[in-house]
Amino acid sequence: MVGTGGPVATFSVWDYVVFAGTIVGAAGIGLFQAIRGRKETSSDEFLLGGRQMTAVPVAMSLTASFMSGITVIGTPAEAYRFGAAFWLFGFSYAIMSAVTAEIFVPLFYRLGITSAYEYLEMRFSRPIRIIGTSMYIVQTALYTGLVIYAPALALNQITGLNLWGVLVATGAVCILYCTLGGLKAVIWTDVLQMVIMLAGFAAVIARGAVLQGGLTKIWEDAQQGGRLKAFDFDPDPLKRHTFWTIIIGGSVMWVSIYSINQSQVQRYISCKTLGHAKMSLYVNMVGLWVTVSLAMFSGLTMYSIYKSCDPLTNADISTPDQLLPYLVMDILAVYPGVPGLFVAAAYSGTLSTVSSSINALVAVTVEDFILPVCKNLTQKQMTWMNMGLSVFFGALCIGMAGVASLMGSILQAALSIFGMISGPLLGLYLLGMLFRTTNSIGGLLGMIIGLVLTLWVGIGGQIYPPTDEMTNPLLLSTIGCNTTTSQNYTTTAPWTSPVTLTSQPDVRPPLADSWYSLSYLYFSLLGTVTTVVSGLLVSIVTGETYNLYFHCRDTTVLLLCKCLIL
Repeated sequence: MVGTGGPVATFSVWDYVVFAGTIVGAAGIGLFQAIRGRKETSSDEFLLGGRQMTAVPVAMSLTASFMSGITVIGTPAEAYRFGAAFWLFGFSYAIMSAVTAEIFVPLFYRLGITSAYEYLEMRFSRPIRIIGTSMYIVQTALYTGLVIYAPALALNQITGLNLWGVLVATGAVCILYCTLGGLKAVIWTDVLQMVIMLAGFAAVIARGAVLQGGLTKIWEDAQQGGRLKAFDFDPDPLKRHTFWTIIIGGSVMWVSIYSINQSQVQRYISCKTLGHAKMSLYVNMVGLWVTVSLAMFSGLTMYSIYKSCDPLTNADISTPDQLLPYLVMDILAVYPGVPGLFVAAAYSGTLSTVSSSINALVAVTVEDFILPVCKNLTQKQMTWMNMGLSVFFGALCIGMAGVASLMGSILQAALSIFGMISGPLLGLYLLGMLFRTTNSIGGLLGMIIGLVLTLWVGIGGQIYPPTDEMTNPLLLSTIGCNTTTSQNYTTTAPWTSPVTLTSQPDVRPPLADSWYSLSYLYFSLLGTVTTVVSGLLVSIVTGETYNLYFHCRDTTVLLLCKCLIL
């Protein structure tokens, strides 16, 4: 019986058909783009779609790129366990879109770059560009492997889908359409996958509304369960989610993801005009609002159904990221093919993130490592190199998924580290864009200091996780379950907060409840501010002159100077 605990149904033949159809559809788009553009084989066409993309498909691709399978599964679990505070990220998305569209897009677009890290060489030096690119490659390869593995594991445990079969199939499909179709295939496939993700959430909400007697009943249940108390104005930086941590820390975190991350930069600089590039960010903002709203309401629907019988506490599932797959199999199995649609939605998020990462990794590798050394490559050699690198990075991401299977809870820790690295990198870009006096030594040492500090607080937070007083999990009940165990789970959502690398130590040092309990949303802010302040101080001490203006006679750097002034 729905909402009372116990085993749920398994995948039907129609579910497999729907899921397989999605995978084949994604591959088909790649093949179509490859055939359609078979005469356009330039590197610019492969990596940037010939810089002829328009705002709407790019916007949907921007949204899908970071709405991964982990997000599809994790956001509803966040609403179910911690309430609606995550909805406040809508303000962060608006701030991020405005900052990125009005400050970063004009700079990158007018420079005509392919890799976002070309700017670092123009402004500072080639070693700093190499370091920035290397940091991006490491974090993206690791993150992408985790994005493949984490939802596959949760869905495997609930639906019975073969874990390694799906892992390899996911990677193989991404390799296929990234290799054959380039950025155009990635963007148009993201559009399809975005639609499927939204349809998956809509199916959960619609069925839940029927079962619970309407959307109003779901909202009332959420209110009675304390899930709608979103506004907490406590300024304490140690509390996980408050108005201030989300608006201030969340905005900086999302700016660091959208403004300088190659996966995102590569999309908006592929637009045919600067106006389309800016518009893609604002349309993307609406896409993020819609996606997160549907995901959060899916979580509230889940709470309404399980308010009297929490599957996690009742030991029907073992981790929070299994909550939504469990709900889907519980309430939608009566409609053959609909659970398959949901699984397709989760894997659509995975496919979009993986394909975006592969294409971006190829771009930075070619532009930052290969072309500066091999300057006389023919167009045919470039084409084969792009395709070969797509296969290589696709295989690397599958390999990282295999490594992730051996890491246990470090899966969650790595997602937090992904944010830690972006903060110092954002600080480095702001140093170059906003302060003339910053030099290469200041930029490099500032970034290193910022990175060390964020890794210190972040890893410390994994070893000594914040207490429930700081994370504020809401009450859950098992009073309505058919069978209840005495187990008590205190794990946290796998993608939104720092989590343990090991079991929580019995002895906590003084820093555990202060420094190490800093909200994960402040990691990027900490790295950005530390990098900027340290970089400025070191630049003042070393006293080097602002090197850009000594090279403004060079055409490319002259354009950069004009962009900085504008």
